[in-house]
Amino acid sequence: MRKLLSAMTGLAGAALASGQALAQEIRNPAEEWEHLWDEVMMDITIIGVIMTIAAIVMLIKYRATSPDQVGTAKKLTTVQSISFALIPAAVFMADDFYLAANGWTVWNAYRRVPENAMEVKVTAYQWYFEFEYPDGTVADGLLGDDDLPKPILVPQGQPVVFRMYSEDVLHSFGLPYYRVKEDIMPGRITYVWINTEEAQTDAVLQCAEFCGENHSKMSNPIHVVPQDEFEAWLAKTAAEG
Repeated sequence: MRKLLSAMTGLAGAALASGQALAQEIRNPAEEWEHLWDEVMMDITIIGVIMTIAAIVMLIKYRATSPDQVGTAKKLTTVQSISFALIPAAVFMADDFYLAANGWTVWNAYRRVPENAMEVKVTAYQWYFEFEYPDGTVADGLLGDDDLPKPILVPQGQPVVFRMYSEDVLHSFGLPYYRVKEDIMPGRITYVWINTEEAQTDAVLQCAEFCGENHSKMSNPIHVVPQDEFEAWLAKTAAEG
């Protein structure tokens, strides 16, 4: 009996440790979002195909064969009526709960920032973003001399968390490339983080909340570059003041 209790305790401890490790696992928000989107598309496609097939079968099977033909319905018992209503409802509800649970998984991925993430402070103004790096270097997102948005660089291989605050009105930090979007509000600090394992020059930050006359100009390319290139850019930005 003692051996059985000891074994059960060991299994329970292992399960608890496994659950804690899973809870602490850092997931890539963009990958989690893509996975959930694929599941939603697959889900509604399967449901749509099943419903379409059922509709076609019933149209063919129960179609009228003469203009004056009137159909008759078989009387259902109380159990059959309840089953006909509850079983499909239970199936759809189970599917909805499954997708909702996966939605919470994605939410947790967005909220759980890796411990080694580099913090960049973002201040939103009408109508540009300002970025402050850990060493105090500030890069403004104003238009350059060529009237084009300035690229903002972050290092490859280190997660980046953006801590955001607004100095005036409601803005929004939208990075479609990384599947992240978060409002920036006066009087409140919000955040998003991105995984920068791969170098890229395709991501574009855009204010995703109308904030005034020049809202459309609140835009900056976000480039993920190798560490040495990032440090050179940071030094140049600091020297330019």
